[in-house]
Amino acid sequence: MTAKNDVPSAAQERLREAQAALAAGDHQHAAAALRHALAIAPQFTAARQHYATVLLHHLGDPAAALEQIDRLLAAEPGNTAYLTFRAAAASRIGDYERALADYSVVTEAMPRDPGAWLRYGHALKTAGCTPDAIAAYRKSLSLAPSGESWWSLADLKTTRFSSEDVAAMRRLAQHGALPIGERAALHFALGKALDDAGDAAGAFVHYDLGNTLKRSIHNYRPGEMTAFVDRALELLTPEFFASRTGTGCERRDPVFVVGLPRSGSTLVEQILASHSQIEGTMELPDMIAVAREALTTADDMVYPNALAKLAREDFLALGERYIARTHVYRRRSTPFFIDKMPDNFIHTGLIHLILPNARIVDVRRHPLACGLSVFRQNFAAGQTFSYGLADIGHYYADYVRLMAHMDSVLPGRVHRVAYEQLVADPEGVTRRLLDHIGVPFEPTCLRFYDNPRAVRTASAEQVRRPIFADGLDSWKRYDPWLGPLKVALGETLEA
Repeated sequence: MTAKNDVPSAAQERLREAQAALAAGDHQHAAAALRHALAIAPQFTAARQHYATVLLHHLGDPAAALEQIDRLLAAEPGNTAYLTFRAAAASRIGDYERALADYSVVTEAMPRDPGAWLRYGHALKTAGCTPDAIAAYRKSLSLAPSGESWWSLADLKTTRFSSEDVAAMRRLAQHGALPIGERAALHFALGKALDDAGDAAGAFVHYDLGNTLKRSIHNYRPGEMTAFVDRALELLTPEFFASRTGTGCERRDPVFVVGLPRSGSTLVEQILASHSQIEGTMELPDMIAVAREALTTADDMVYPNALAKLAREDFLALGERYIARTHVYRRRSTPFFIDKMPDNFIHTGLIHLILPNARIVDVRRHPLACGLSVFRQNFAAGQTFSYGLADIGHYYADYVRLMAHMDSVLPGRVHRVAYEQLVADPEGVTRRLLDHIGVPFEPTCLRFYDNPRAVRTASAEQVRRPIFADGLDSWKRYDPWLGPLKVALGETLEA
């Protein structure tokens, strides 16, 4: 560990410059300043720590972050903070063997740390070690009752809370001095507990309380999504795409599974990832990062208008950049891999321009079923539209409007899967899906629940079981409270 007094003043000045850039939200500037600091003083521990954090949490480059943290661990092999960071970075690239090993070391070294057990539980859940995940969450609760720990149990979807559990959650809600985010998580957990007990009215009260709390800490403006779709409809015309025919990277391996959260996209991903020629990865942040690069290249911070300013070689470079960025997530040498970031529907036009041979699959679910499921989900990050029924309805309507436009200007480019049809006819829908991708049908796709791969989304436990139709109409129990969602959906609901 390098003492601050041993670090040249020029390197220290670059660290302060990086900290100021981070405070201003300029992550690229921060990264450049930190690289400069490390070039001056390679043993500058504080700068390397900051650089690893910027790479992982702000620039979405977990592979580069791992390189930095491994250098720190080489000097301090037992540093639990570094091990925790490495486990988080390894999880980002799907290396759960390393993540679980690191978390195991951390919990052994810090057995009374509830946060360590909670993080260990998250990794165990994703890796499919459900009983161990439950044990880790319960251990965290025994050390320090928290809303996040209760929600983590609820978010397994298969957990059924006892009356003692519900009583403990109620006591914590009434008497616990919890931060807003923790209180929100606790209400979501109570909502799940009462929903499982058949008390829809009581459950809705807690879901509404949880969403109200989350909305108070997020600055969501529904009009921004509507304005974006308006711009996309004006810019992305048949003529716009025709004038850019032949652009982009010709690689055929990406399969984008898009749509709204809780639409059934994890199930579609699991079906596809059970094919011998298709690798499942996770919800990758890389197309979002590439879109930011497009804005930077065009020197225009309005999206998607900036796409009009890009040259043909820019589309090729961005496509190649996406392929290079996603290489770190791949474990198998298959012809295809899946990027299941649902928000990528926003980038359908960009995907077509930079990866014209990539497949795009849009998974759609009944708007009331999907909207309610989104409302009941306590998302860890992003999805700020999800904390109000009216906001959800407007967002869903904008999503449908954008995808309908893409269907009209790029006919057949997007393959649509209706969740309800998939449940009713798994084989027929799966065969058509595989035809779209260009691979033969394999029976393993219908036994997707036997696939041991890690799954990071809220549906992780659900896709480890066969398809059941029982939950298709479960939203109807909440129909008396869905008025704001129905009004916001408007014609979209009728269609």
